[in-house]
Amino acid sequence: MIWGSPIFSRSHKHPRTHSLTVAATCRAVTVRERCAIACLSLVFFSSAGVAATVTGRVELVSSNDPNVRKHQDYSGVVVWLEPLSGEPAPPKAGHAEMIQKDKTFSPHVLAIAAGTTVDFPNYDPIFHNAFSNYDGQIFDIGLYPPGTTRSIPFRRPGVVRVFCNIHPTMSAVIVVLKSPYFSVSDRSGAVEIAGVPSGSYRLHVFHERATERTLSALTRTIEVSGQPVQVPSMSVSESGYLQPPHKNKYGLDYPAVTDSGTYPGRRP
Repeated sequence: MIWGSPIFSRSHKHPRTHSLTVAATCRAVTVRERCAIACLSLVFFSSAGVAATVTGRVELVSSNDPNVRKHQDYSGVVVWLEPLSGEPAPPKAGHAEMIQKDKTFSPHVLAIAAGTTVDFPNYDPIFHNAFSNYDGQIFDIGLYPPGTTRSIPFRRPGVVRVFCNIHPTMSAVIVVLKSPYFSVSDRSGAVEIAGVPSGSYRLHVFHERATERTLSALTRTIEVSGQPVQVPSMSVSESGYLQPPHKNKYGLDYPAVTDSGTYPGRRP
């Protein structure tokens, strides 16, 4: 009786085919292992450097502003995070806009990273002259007509109170920050700071009608570790704040205002 040999038996693969099959299987296992290692590495490094979103809500109390008292408008509160260790990632220089329309600066409160250039387009049919002569960066963009714009780069962190040299009722605030992690509250008081790396941070609050003491008491430390962070609600009291009167850019009282398109005061 002749037994089937490995070469001729149908129940066995050809040695060369068998070798190719084993080699292919080894390669497949190797590919799977490499994919698994790559995925694990991706998860590890992603979790180590993952960014989170910090959210919260502010409420304005003891306010004399009709929009706050009657309409519960809690907009205009600036919240930002300052890393406790090391310097924050350098903010990207960019452009922001504060328009002038209906004799109003919009937005009324603008938060920007240091190095940002702010454009001041004039959408009114009258002349404007935005300036700031105290707090933060001093600037004067001069008198300019309807349909034109002027720009100012803000390089130094601080609070810049903006006025118009022609219209005394026009005012705004620009908060210049060295941290890229900030937000300005909307009408409901909600704030959201996205892309915050893991670490320890000091949370700061600014509101134009709150005293330094009130704002300082709201400072707190938070931890970010890759998961969304919900900051407890904060009440910002306007009690004790007195609105200081302001002069024009020459330190004088404002002259009579005319909206005829001409400038009634002294030209720069």
